[in-house]
Amino acid sequence: MGLLTIVIFIVTALLGIPIAFCMGLVSLGSILALGELTFLKLIPQKMITGLDKFPLMAIPLFILAGNIMNKSGITNSLIKFSNLLVGRLRGGLALVDILSCIFFAGITGVGVGEASVMGSIFVPAMQKEGYDKDFSAAVTASASVIGPIIPPSVPFVLYGCTVGVSIGGLFVAGIIPGILLGLSLMVISYLISKKREYPIIKTPFTIKEFLYTFKNAIFALIMPVIIVGGILTGIFTPTEAAGIAVFYALIVSLFFLRTIKISDLPSIFTESAITSSIVFMLISTATILGTILTTQQIPQRFATFMLSITTTPWVMLLIVNLFLLFAGMFMAESPNIILLAPILAPILISLGVDPLHFGVILVFNLTIGLITPPLGACLFILCGISNLTLEQLTRAILPFLVVEIFVLFLCTYIPAISMFLPRLLGF
Repeated sequence: MGLLTIVIFIVTALLGIPIAFCMGLVSLGSILALGELTFLKLIPQKMITGLDKFPLMAIPLFILAGNIMNKSGITNSLIKFSNLLVGRLRGGLALVDILSCIFFAGITGVGVGEASVMGSIFVPAMQKEGYDKDFSAAVTASASVIGPIIPPSVPFVLYGCTVGVSIGGLFVAGIIPGILLGLSLMVISYLISKKREYPIIKTPFTIKEFLYTFKNAIFALIMPVIIVGGILTGIFTPTEAAGIAVFYALIVSLFFLRTIKISDLPSIFTESAITSSIVFMLISTATILGTILTTQQIPQRFATFMLSITTTPWVMLLIVNLFLLFAGMFMAESPNIILLAPILAPILISLGVDPLHFGVILVFNLTIGLITPPLGACLFILCGISNLTLEQLTRAILPFLVVEIFVLFLCTYIPAISMFLPRLLGF
């Protein structure tokens, strides 16, 4: 049955069928192969059960809040503020790109959205200033990975719901790794820029300009503070925090910035609903497949196999990291989290790895998959924006990919990077 499942999944994926429907077809094929036709009537029930979790309501709300803030033009304020902070260094526009992605991550929580927004802004701008096209696209693609790591994060919500771990704790655990990743990408960008002698912005810095730019950017910068701060102080749950984020985004965009109108809201709601429906379709079909795998005791067999290889935590972490990096190359983070988290988390937890720490490792791994060929979603987005081939962009992104994997292993083998803030705050 396991071989049949793999074959059906590979064939349907190669045919270009969306991953959610691939998993549905795999589930149907597995049921028919097992001869358990009574399972067919359980399919609708399991699809609904997979979605019947209160914390999952946070996903469409965070997506909606991000879309509202993005449509409000707040991105331009973040870029100007980032430019003021780091734009005067060598290769300053590349550094502004990465710092803007760090700030923007506190709004969206989705890597693909960050890649499309920042790519459409920075790739043309960097080319105009004399940066190589492949470097411009590589910087943006690699920085988009920060989006799902810094809170709020849709993948962390999925992991928390799947494994039963505090979503607030996951948000806090992702802060330092996300910032560390951004700083590391800025270092490699600076070194490459210095070697290639990319331009320096020579506009003088003034306090007046700083205060004006900060005033415009403060609405975006304060949003993740409200979300995380409200969760940590117990004022609201992560799901309620997502609702607060939507309310905040609407108030800021409609009444303070006044950059969107009531008439703009239907299109924003429609776009958010479409994006959310894709995520929920993945969750529902993955739930069916997970149920079938569980009835066949495949997770237990896999766990037994893994533990037969080693019971040493650092070796197991190495194996799991390599496995997740490989899995991320072929499937998006959401279905990977739903399918793999329930299997891998108990193995690592039994070896003494904190579930919050493993959550960061899992999400970090799978978001790197967004920029790894052959199916990295952010690679394809930036290829479309920059008119580069996949091969050209893959070559350009290799130094950044090496840095991201290095930071991943730092976070893996130095748990304090992820766990310092959660432990400090009592998680």
